[in-house]
Amino acid sequence: MIKRVLALCQHSEYVAAMSRNNVKDTRSATTTVIRPIQIGFINWVGLSTLYRREVMRFVKILGQTVAAPVITTWLFLTVFAVAIGDRVDLMGDMNLLTFLAPGLIMMAVLQNAFANTSSSLVIGKVQGNIVDLVMPPLSAYELFIGMVAAGMTRGIMVAIVAIMTMPFLGINIIPANIFAAVLFLSLGAGIMAVIGMIAGIWADKFDSLATITNFVIQPLVFLSGTFYTIDRLPDSVAVIAYFNPIFYMIDGFRYAMTGFSSASPLLGGLILSLTMLMLSLFGIYLLKTGYKLKS
Repeated sequence: MIKRVLALCQHSEYVAAMSRNNVKDTRSATTTVIRPIQIGFINWVGLSTLYRREVMRFVKILGQTVAAPVITTWLFLTVFAVAIGDRVDLMGDMNLLTFLAPGLIMMAVLQNAFANTSSSLVIGKVQGNIVDLVMPPLSAYELFIGMVAAGMTRGIMVAIVAIMTMPFLGINIIPANIFAAVLFLSLGAGIMAVIGMIAGIWADKFDSLATITNFVIQPLVFLSGTFYTIDRLPDSVAVIAYFNPIFYMIDGFRYAMTGFSSASPLLGGLILSLTMLMLSLFGIYLLKTGYKLKS
């Protein structure tokens, strides 16, 4: 009897020892060493992730974000072709539709660049997930670059698709100055993306954003020489138009595509560059302070 009890005790001790060894082996196999992520002067991983996130927002619905603006541009051109045709002589030998196409393309670019950044911020506020944008280890500069670059990407993508589809309407527009085309497209899309970001920071809901779109953006776009040359305006209105930065975006892009401009492209590029700089500084300041984002 005593021998049997001693054998049972030895067996239980052996099982307990094996169990402890197994636990140690399991822990050593499953335990991972977590080290802090080293972030340099620029958080490239975070910046690229934010950019991809904002781009995928509109890539997933290309029918609404790219195809729809292009179709709207087609409809504008079709209406003008049917209603007016060649009965209006704007500038010598240039066809009316050839004159209108650059302005309408730029108008679509500006509207979509504005919409991409503004809608992202307002949706975040309405759905309550704006914290996903302000909490990651991203500086104000990185937030600014990621969002504005994505807005510019959407606007430029709309321009490329619209230009490629113009031959289907019998309009062949080949850039007369490719450098100027890229410059004015980038400046126009960039400025409107920054304005959209500022508007999205200020607006608490879509009604507030619609106020800016309807009473500020749309009037400036339609009074910027999209459908006419600026010299057809009354002198008092023409003076105001020269203070409209959207006029220089459309006029500069029209110059790049057709070689015609109502103002100096060099002056327009300088004004747009200064506008982009000032708006960028203001936008970065709002991001740094967390105005209506962290409160």
